[in-house]
Amino acid sequence: MTKELPKDPDERQRGTLWTVLLLNAAIAIGFFATGALGDSSALIANGLDNTSDSFVYAISLFALSRSDRWKRGAANVSGGLLLIFAAGILIDAVRRYYTGSEPLGPLMISMALIAAVVNGICIWLLGRLEEPDVNVRAANTFSLNDFISNGGILVAGGLVWWLGSNWPDLVVGIAVAGVAAWGGIGILRDAHGEHHKAVHQDDAKI
Repeated sequence: MTKELPKDPDERQRGTLWTVLLLNAAIAIGFFATGALGDSSALIANGLDNTSDSFVYAISLFALSRSDRWKRGAANVSGGLLLIFAAGILIDAVRRYYTGSEPLGPLMISMALIAAVVNGICIWLLGRLEEPDVNVRAANTFSLNDFISNGGILVAGGLVWWLGSNWPDLVVGIAVAGVAAWGGIGILRDAHGEHHKAVHQDDAKI
């Protein structure tokens, strides 16, 4: 017999966000460990990405049972953190370009495959929620971004292994920053749209 999902939407969202938060925290640790061991900008980039995601999920959980204004504020923080993360990854990739690096292709491929499975589970869990609020939509954006980034690491790992060069790793690190920046802008736009919708609803009541 399958376990029934909680009927309260907030309770369902809370349980899902907790699960996704813990999965992201675990995969972030894996990315940092393999990134340090494998001297990979792309792996470190994804580790920072998943770490920022975990912080954002925690903020979303805090805002979940609060007003729509709190939820919009949490989404704004989420988008801002993604933009800050993107800037940090870009700086790290430039540093590695000038100082040099020797990423390990097989390690990159292995970690990317594990992360892709985890992010696929997160996307599936979030997709089961009905009428997601702005923070759940932000969480879904994070998971989709991460899944795309995992594909980039797979390609980069193969090229690094084949060519014996670090440039594919650096390119993917920069690409991850671009994907994160685009996702952050999208979340900020979504939160801004929710704000305008709330303002119009308040005006209509007057």
